[in-house]
Amino acid sequence: MAKHNPRLIAVKALAEVIKDNRSIGVVLSRHLEKLENSSDRGLAQDLVYGVARWYPRIEYFIQQLLTRALKPKDFELKLLIAVGVYQLAFSRVPVYAAINETVKQVKPLKRDWARALVNGVLREFDRHRADLEKKMKHDEVAQTAHQQWFIDCLKRDWPEACSTILAANNQHPPMSLRVNCQKTSRAEFLQKLSEVGLAGHEISELDYGVQLESPTNVENIPGFFEGHVSIQDGAAQFASQLLKLEPGQRVLDACAAPGGKAAAILEQQADLVEVVALEVKEPRVRLIENTLSRLHLNATVQCADAVEVEKWWDGEFFDRILLDVPCSATGVIRRNPDIKILRTASDMQALEEIQAKLLSAIWPTLKPGGRLVYSTCSVLRVENEGQLARFLAAHADAKEIKIHVNWGKLGDIGRQILPGDNGMDGFYYACLTKQV
Repeated sequence: MAKHNPRLIAVKALAEVIKDNRSIGVVLSRHLEKLENSSDRGLAQDLVYGVARWYPRIEYFIQQLLTRALKPKDFELKLLIAVGVYQLAFSRVPVYAAINETVKQVKPLKRDWARALVNGVLREFDRHRADLEKKMKHDEVAQTAHQQWFIDCLKRDWPEACSTILAANNQHPPMSLRVNCQKTSRAEFLQKLSEVGLAGHEISELDYGVQLESPTNVENIPGFFEGHVSIQDGAAQFASQLLKLEPGQRVLDACAAPGGKAAAILEQQADLVEVVALEVKEPRVRLIENTLSRLHLNATVQCADAVEVEKWWDGEFFDRILLDVPCSATGVIRRNPDIKILRTASDMQALEEIQAKLLSAIWPTLKPGGRLVYSTCSVLRVENEGQLARFLAAHADAKEIKIHVNWGKLGDIGRQILPGDNGMDGFYYACLTKQV
């Protein structure tokens, strides 16, 4: 039936992402369940992620090819054309299949009048692709496949690395893992990988990080369901290392979902007194609980807004705090390409405000002499160094602890990992201590 066609499924999923402002991760799994075999699910997933990754460029191509703009009610038709253009420009799908199978989906969209239009646009693109790509080089948004506001921010914040960041964002991310040191060693895990025919190597900057040579399904990873290993990008793994955990400490993970960093904390120091993990939304609380359950770890998980300290804090100070704040996620675009579509310049003020509120609200719960690690998966200075500079200026008892390591770029405050650095995502870290 037409509703089970992977191209139509991709259109429906993309429409939900773009029109309802929802992430691919939230939307896609539900749509993939409608497909019966793994090859169709794989194609639909590739189409959704691929169109999102190249959407600014694909939109440019469509604008050049259409003689008249489509009406808003025909948005799904536009997405169907985008799915076709993606196949022709970026996939290995044969031209005849990309065009013919895409055109067939006009009927279930109830746009029979547009069959010739979709067919004509895709064939025109196939014939004139080289000319369109040459013309595209004069359009910065199309050429880089990013929104102009973000390009401008990178030119301001990272003028020398701007083009490198934009290029890295358009790449497929590697698959990185965190070995659970309570269950096995990294060397033992790498040996088990080799025994099942998978290649991987140590991430040298990390104590427990491994990067696979090629991504694979979790079913193929030895020990995954026994809690021996977790999927986590290398850059995200620095959070638990920077906390400098010691036995007997009480630790707070203030924005903990989906639970990977809380789990890393518990794995890397088995003799903590308590780990408190907060999350404001109930469905995301369940993600934390599921993560900890798979790894056979225990924490005090609370559904609470970290800003509303009086509602969740018992008055006992924390020795260590991880504050991985909500952010623009501009450092993980390659992993979540829908950010290119969903994130806008107008989002930034609200994000900056919640980051400032979280820092100010959480700070009183840190023990004098304790350590707070502030982190984002952003590359924008206003969320990173800028946020910390404002906080330090307003809090005389706060002092930065310099991060002396061989990864990332040292800033005036903290360190920044840029997307693609040693295969990692873009992350920012800063360490603070409360002066006694």
